Amino acid sequence: MNYHHRFKVRAPRARLREFHSKAASMPAITPPPLSVHIHHAPDVLGEGDELDFSIGVGPISIRWAARIERVSFSGFTDRQLHGPFAEWVHRHSFRALDSQTTEVVDEITLRPRSHPLWWLVGMGMWAGLPFLFAFRASKTRRMLE
Repeated sequence: MNYHHRFKVRAPRARLREFHSKAASMPAITPPPLSVHIHHAPDVLGEGDELDFSIGVGPISIRWAARIERVSFSGFTDRQLHGPFAEWVHRHSFRALDSQTTEVVDEITLRPRSHPLWWLVGMGMWAGLPFLFAFRASKTRRMLE
């Protein structure tokens, strides 16, 4: 399954790249009622770094770990090492439209787990991606513009 989202921010590409490289940015742009707790990650994520976190709603929490790959000035990929999906690969791309405007593109490839419970969890998360990324776009704009 594939999901794509794009939005523009009135900020230079370097600023978007710097913002998204910080582990603390993930909880900052996560919409309520979801919560993100970082268990372990460097403050600034680079090639090969791992991000260990939990994402939850109320008392329900799912542990997730991802590795940062393909880091460049124009983006990076996070790949699930363990978590709710059989596969999750998320490419974050930053494209300068001019010196003060950047287009952010999120491309996700995922495969749900085959176990019925995890399949339902994955499909619920899949259904929530449009809301999640709309919120992330709005919050990123508010924080960086």
